[in-house]
Amino acid sequence: MNDKYKRIAVMSALPLMLLFLSAIALTFQSCKGKSKNDNLTAATDSLSDDALMDTVQRRTFLYFWEGAEPNSGLAPERYHVDGVYPENDANVVTSGGSGFGIMAILAGIDRGYVTREEGRARMERIVSFLEKADRFHGAYPHWWYGDTGKVKPFGQKDNGGDLVETAFLIQGLLAVHQYYVNGNEKEKALAQRIDRIWRDVDWNWYRKGGQNVLYWHWSPTYGWEMNFPVHGYNECMIMYILAAASPTHGVPAAVYHDGWAQNGAIVSPHKVEGIELHLRYQGTEAGPLFWAQYSFLGLDPVGLKDEYCPSYFHEMRNLTLVNRAYCIRNPKHYKGFGPDCWGLTASYSVDGYAAHSPNEQDDKGVISPTAALSSIVYTPEYSMQVMRHLYGMGDKVFGPFGFYDAFSETDNWYPQRYLAIDQGPIAVMIENYRTGLLWNLFMSHPDVQAGLTKLGFNTNKQDVRQK
Repeated sequence: MNDKYKRIAVMSALPLMLLFLSAIALTFQSCKGKSKNDNLTAATDSLSDDALMDTVQRRTFLYFWEGAEPNSGLAPERYHVDGVYPENDANVVTSGGSGFGIMAILAGIDRGYVTREEGRARMERIVSFLEKADRFHGAYPHWWYGDTGKVKPFGQKDNGGDLVETAFLIQGLLAVHQYYVNGNEKEKALAQRIDRIWRDVDWNWYRKGGQNVLYWHWSPTYGWEMNFPVHGYNECMIMYILAAASPTHGVPAAVYHDGWAQNGAIVSPHKVEGIELHLRYQGTEAGPLFWAQYSFLGLDPVGLKDEYCPSYFHEMRNLTLVNRAYCIRNPKHYKGFGPDCWGLTASYSVDGYAAHSPNEQDDKGVISPTAALSSIVYTPEYSMQVMRHLYGMGDKVFGPFGFYDAFSETDNWYPQRYLAIDQGPIAVMIENYRTGLLWNLFMSHPDVQAGLTKLGFNTNKQDVRQK
């Protein structure tokens, strides 16, 4: 910071000098006992909402800009400040997290964090990598080695196409396409290259022999042995919408209705924490918060509805409110949980990695900043309350690329580590709350609109957001 100091004229009159010294002494005494955190909290309280959001968004953007793997330009799966990587995977890049990251970069370009030329050059590097990297019937794996583009197995049998992570990546790429499609000659050329990647994804292949359901994985060595047909509701809704939207390998609407919605069984009205939910959440009554975020980084939930859900915005808002209410009730009496510190989702945990959810079995006392901050489009006032509180905690939770992935006050556990798939939604959803940029770009793609129409979605924007 470039602090400006006023000059103090030295006064020759002794009485005034004594008065001045007395004031200094009183100020010193009044400041005694104040901690660094007290001063930081006061400074945080004085920031406007927009200034605070910009600080958080800009710092998080740096994960995908300065922290990118140098050859591919894509997002590293993880970044550890201490440089310690137990699995030696610092050079491993992630497809889904990179999809989120390129949307964060788009927002950064639009805000002037980098120039439009710099941004286009980075996108060209990314697309050049994706054109040559391992693909499996057009679908990308969960991980690659960033220096070679060869698949890094996510698990022994998960060494091929990952259709869900591919959908997250394509969601970002279609937003990039729309950003450049009407630009200058170089930008239009980039958009055309992205269009070819989009058209090459063979969504139909992942129906496993023409079934009316999409399968998550296929491996060139293990085939369909992962055996994971995807049913709703969870984070995978965007996969079904893109599969229907494809102009080259589009699946029939029955795949969505029979597979994702299970012929209407996805509808299951119930209450959690006294809050109404309309959908059936796979394996739980209310899922982790990434279920309310990953599909909706580009897909605008405002006014979005179909025959199974009267308002996806209000459904996701209520899922967020369930998560918050659970943390406030805090049945396991964890330290720090409350109205200004809530948010359970998949993240690093005190024992490895876990999908923290609003129930006592899946609640491990870990707060993941991405959970509340990426919910800002649904619960702006409550999410800003968390943002201010966390920012006031200082460098214990805030580092070079924004808020660290997770922490636990109960366990005094504050790892200085990041995960791409958690950082991306923070920057993207802050931008969507501020301007709707990524929503507007993705939703403007004609193929996306055709896919939504094909599946019977309505996008009535008069469904005004409630704050």
